[in-house]
Amino acid sequence: MRDYLALTKPRITWLILMSTGIGYFFGLPSAASWWEFLGSIHVFSLLHTIFGTALIASGTAALNQWYEREADHKMRRTADRPLPSGRLVPGYALLFGVSLSAAGFLELWLGVNLLAGLIAAFTLASYLLLYTPMKQRTWWSTTVGAIPGAMPPMIGYAAAAGAITRESWVLFAILFLWQFPHFYSIAWMYKDDYARAGIQMLPVVEPDGRSTARQIVLYGVALIPVSLIPGMLGMSGRIYLIGALLLGLWFLYSGVRVALERTLVRARGVLITSVIYLPLIYGLMLLDRPGL
Repeated sequence: MRDYLALTKPRITWLILMSTGIGYFFGLPSAASWWEFLGSIHVFSLLHTIFGTALIASGTAALNQWYEREADHKMRRTADRPLPSGRLVPGYALLFGVSLSAAGFLELWLGVNLLAGLIAAFTLASYLLLYTPMKQRTWWSTTVGAIPGAMPPMIGYAAAAGAITRESWVLFAILFLWQFPHFYSIAWMYKDDYARAGIQMLPVVEPDGRSTARQIVLYGVALIPVSLIPGMLGMSGRIYLIGALLLGLWFLYSGVRVALERTLVRARGVLITSVIYLPLIYGLMLLDRPGL
């Protein structure tokens, strides 16, 4: 059972569920107080949303590991996963992933609404059918993969509101841009592993790190104004605006440091900063919603 659990990548799933929860939060109607807001939450709908998203995210992770088992076998950091290590039979892992994914779609469709289920299904399909095979062909796979990666807030928003609005697209855009410094730093740290597996990440294609550092800085710059949009649209207040600006500058600073000093230590600094940045900016959104 421990190996089947490992197929679901729980450390990544909790980030997905956090983003889904933020989307659900902003999909709820405006309220004059916390009591009124809490009263507007449909507990079973929220539980179905979180559980359904967890199922389909876990199924996607399992299917991804099934598809990439040969590449994982060639990389040191993934060689001990259940499939490349031989602890699980590929056919069972495939059945496990398909079952979880189907259950997640049905949970969202029947327990919440069809729109949330369809968005989740699109996320799974684009991740497995576009991003995953592209990794062996071009470093542009990171850009393609950022699309399904930014979908969790859309799932949550659709679950609560039953529609997609500009607010949901703002949440999508923040998460979309955040992913580039995050994943480019990971690719930098493990570029030798990726090269052994034939995965065409940018630091593998251009090993000197100049273009990777440039991408990290450019997306860090782009993230700052986009992260301020919730305050401009009235989704969050002045405290959020100030906090988002400071967090964005801190995130950008970590990217500038890796551009000036292209080392593994600086790349790891970008990764750590990205992991701290996301829950902090989400926390500011939650705490500084106007009227609450």
